[in-house]
Amino acid sequence: MRNEGLGSWIHRRRVKSAGMPAVAGAGIELTYDQLAERIERLATALAARGVTRGSRVAYLGNNHPAFLETLFAATSLGAVFVPLNTRLAPPEVRFALQDSGSTVLIHAEELDGLAVLGCTESPVQHRLMVAAELGQKAGVHQAETAAPAGGPAAEPYEEVLQGAAGESRDEPVSLEDPAIILYTSGTTGNPKGALLTHGNMTWNSINVLVDYDVSSETAALMIAPMFHVASLGMGALPVLLKGGKLVLHSRFEPGATLAAIEEHRITSLSGVPTTYQMLAEHPAWESTDLSSLRMLTCGGSPVPARVLDAYEERGLSFSGGYGMTETSPGATALPARYSRAKAGSAGLPHFFTNVRIAGSGGTQAAPGEVGEIQIRGGNVIREYWNRPDATLTAFSDGDWFNSGDMGYFDQDGFLYISDRIKDMIISGGENIYPAQVEQLIMELREVSAVAVIGVPDERWGEVPHAVVVRAEDAELDEAAVLAHLEGKLARYKVPKSVEFRDALPTTASGKIRKADLRQAALGTAG
Repeated sequence: MRNEGLGSWIHRRRVKSAGMPAVAGAGIELTYDQLAERIERLATALAARGVTRGSRVAYLGNNHPAFLETLFAATSLGAVFVPLNTRLAPPEVRFALQDSGSTVLIHAEELDGLAVLGCTESPVQHRLMVAAELGQKAGVHQAETAAPAGGPAAEPYEEVLQGAAGESRDEPVSLEDPAIILYTSGTTGNPKGALLTHGNMTWNSINVLVDYDVSSETAALMIAPMFHVASLGMGALPVLLKGGKLVLHSRFEPGATLAAIEEHRITSLSGVPTTYQMLAEHPAWESTDLSSLRMLTCGGSPVPARVLDAYEERGLSFSGGYGMTETSPGATALPARYSRAKAGSAGLPHFFTNVRIAGSGGTQAAPGEVGEIQIRGGNVIREYWNRPDATLTAFSDGDWFNSGDMGYFDQDGFLYISDRIKDMIISGGENIYPAQVEQLIMELREVSAVAVIGVPDERWGEVPHAVVVRAEDAELDEAAVLAHLEGKLARYKVPKSVEFRDALPTTASGKIRKADLRQAALGTAG
């Protein structure tokens, strides 16, 4: 085949795994040959709507077979897939569609309102609406078919697929070609589009297959949204590459997750510490048969000791790791056998990925010496979409990606994360950059200064907290600040609390000392 990229994967699996289950979800189970046929039909439909090599096709929806069908259909045409976070506010969706230049948007029926508003003043020319269950025709209501500015009417996804011919195609695609644009929260307000190539995703998948227990017998339950690179890159794609089975849940619900583990004999599960804590605290935890589970992976932050205890009592242990969107996303992996001995560690570099610590003067740091974590390998992006400025500052020594995180290696070569240069907040596995929130709060005339920091939260790990200085003689309370943010930010980005001060601590150069604010917040919490 001339297509060396993601778009050829299911076609190559079509015969190798014919009759074997590939994806279960949305009320149906598809074998690899059935999935391949649906992908070919969708590719034909997209081509008829002007999608060609280099076009961008966006998807807005939670875990659903249509997400994967769109990914593979778009890349089979040489087009670029743009998955969007369903928790974004309309202006954030609009920015991603405008910035990426997406001409087609495929979205869940339940998100029709968000899609309509997001398409306003965007380059989207075609909208396909996906019903909650496959085989159903999405209910297109006259009042919701077009965006206020005359955007495209929505077409029922399933009807479009059934009306298209399943044509085999072999578009020349190399590993160097762009495959996916994933938007990361911007440190200066607007998100950046990380441009992941077919090679980036392929090498990441190979790393997963080498460093984790993935086989054709794997049955992976996808409870984390695939629009996040961790779920897509560490979970879905490696399993499909190996010929395993994906069970898709559109959202995480502890009881449904436990039931699915037993029903589908799930072998692999991925999540964040909060996910696993909620499972262990569910009434059905003790009675659920977990004997099929072989691999539990946890990202976002180290697994708390109490969660380790609960799973070890059931004979289960965790693999961990560290990474980011720009590394597709795996940089390091902590084998399950080290979950206790190296508690708190992010693990060892992935097999085909190099990780180093840049010490003083840019030299390689000695064990125990803290410096910036830098990553190099086939899984690391080469550029940001339409952002040459960001690309230029993202690398050192040519191809070492600057993570913006501080850490160190121990004597055995295990990585430990010690701080975040970029002040990023990780809340329940979601990345939040304070600058975006701060800019919106500063729109209020009553605000003189603001700093957003992460504060500990038992359920979500940490949540955003705003520290606000009122303008002189201004009257402003917490409710007014939060009301201003309503509808402008995804809910998980909105501060859970607002504190008012007369002034913010600053350095001699005027930079806000966020470390002081975090320390004060910890003291208050204590």
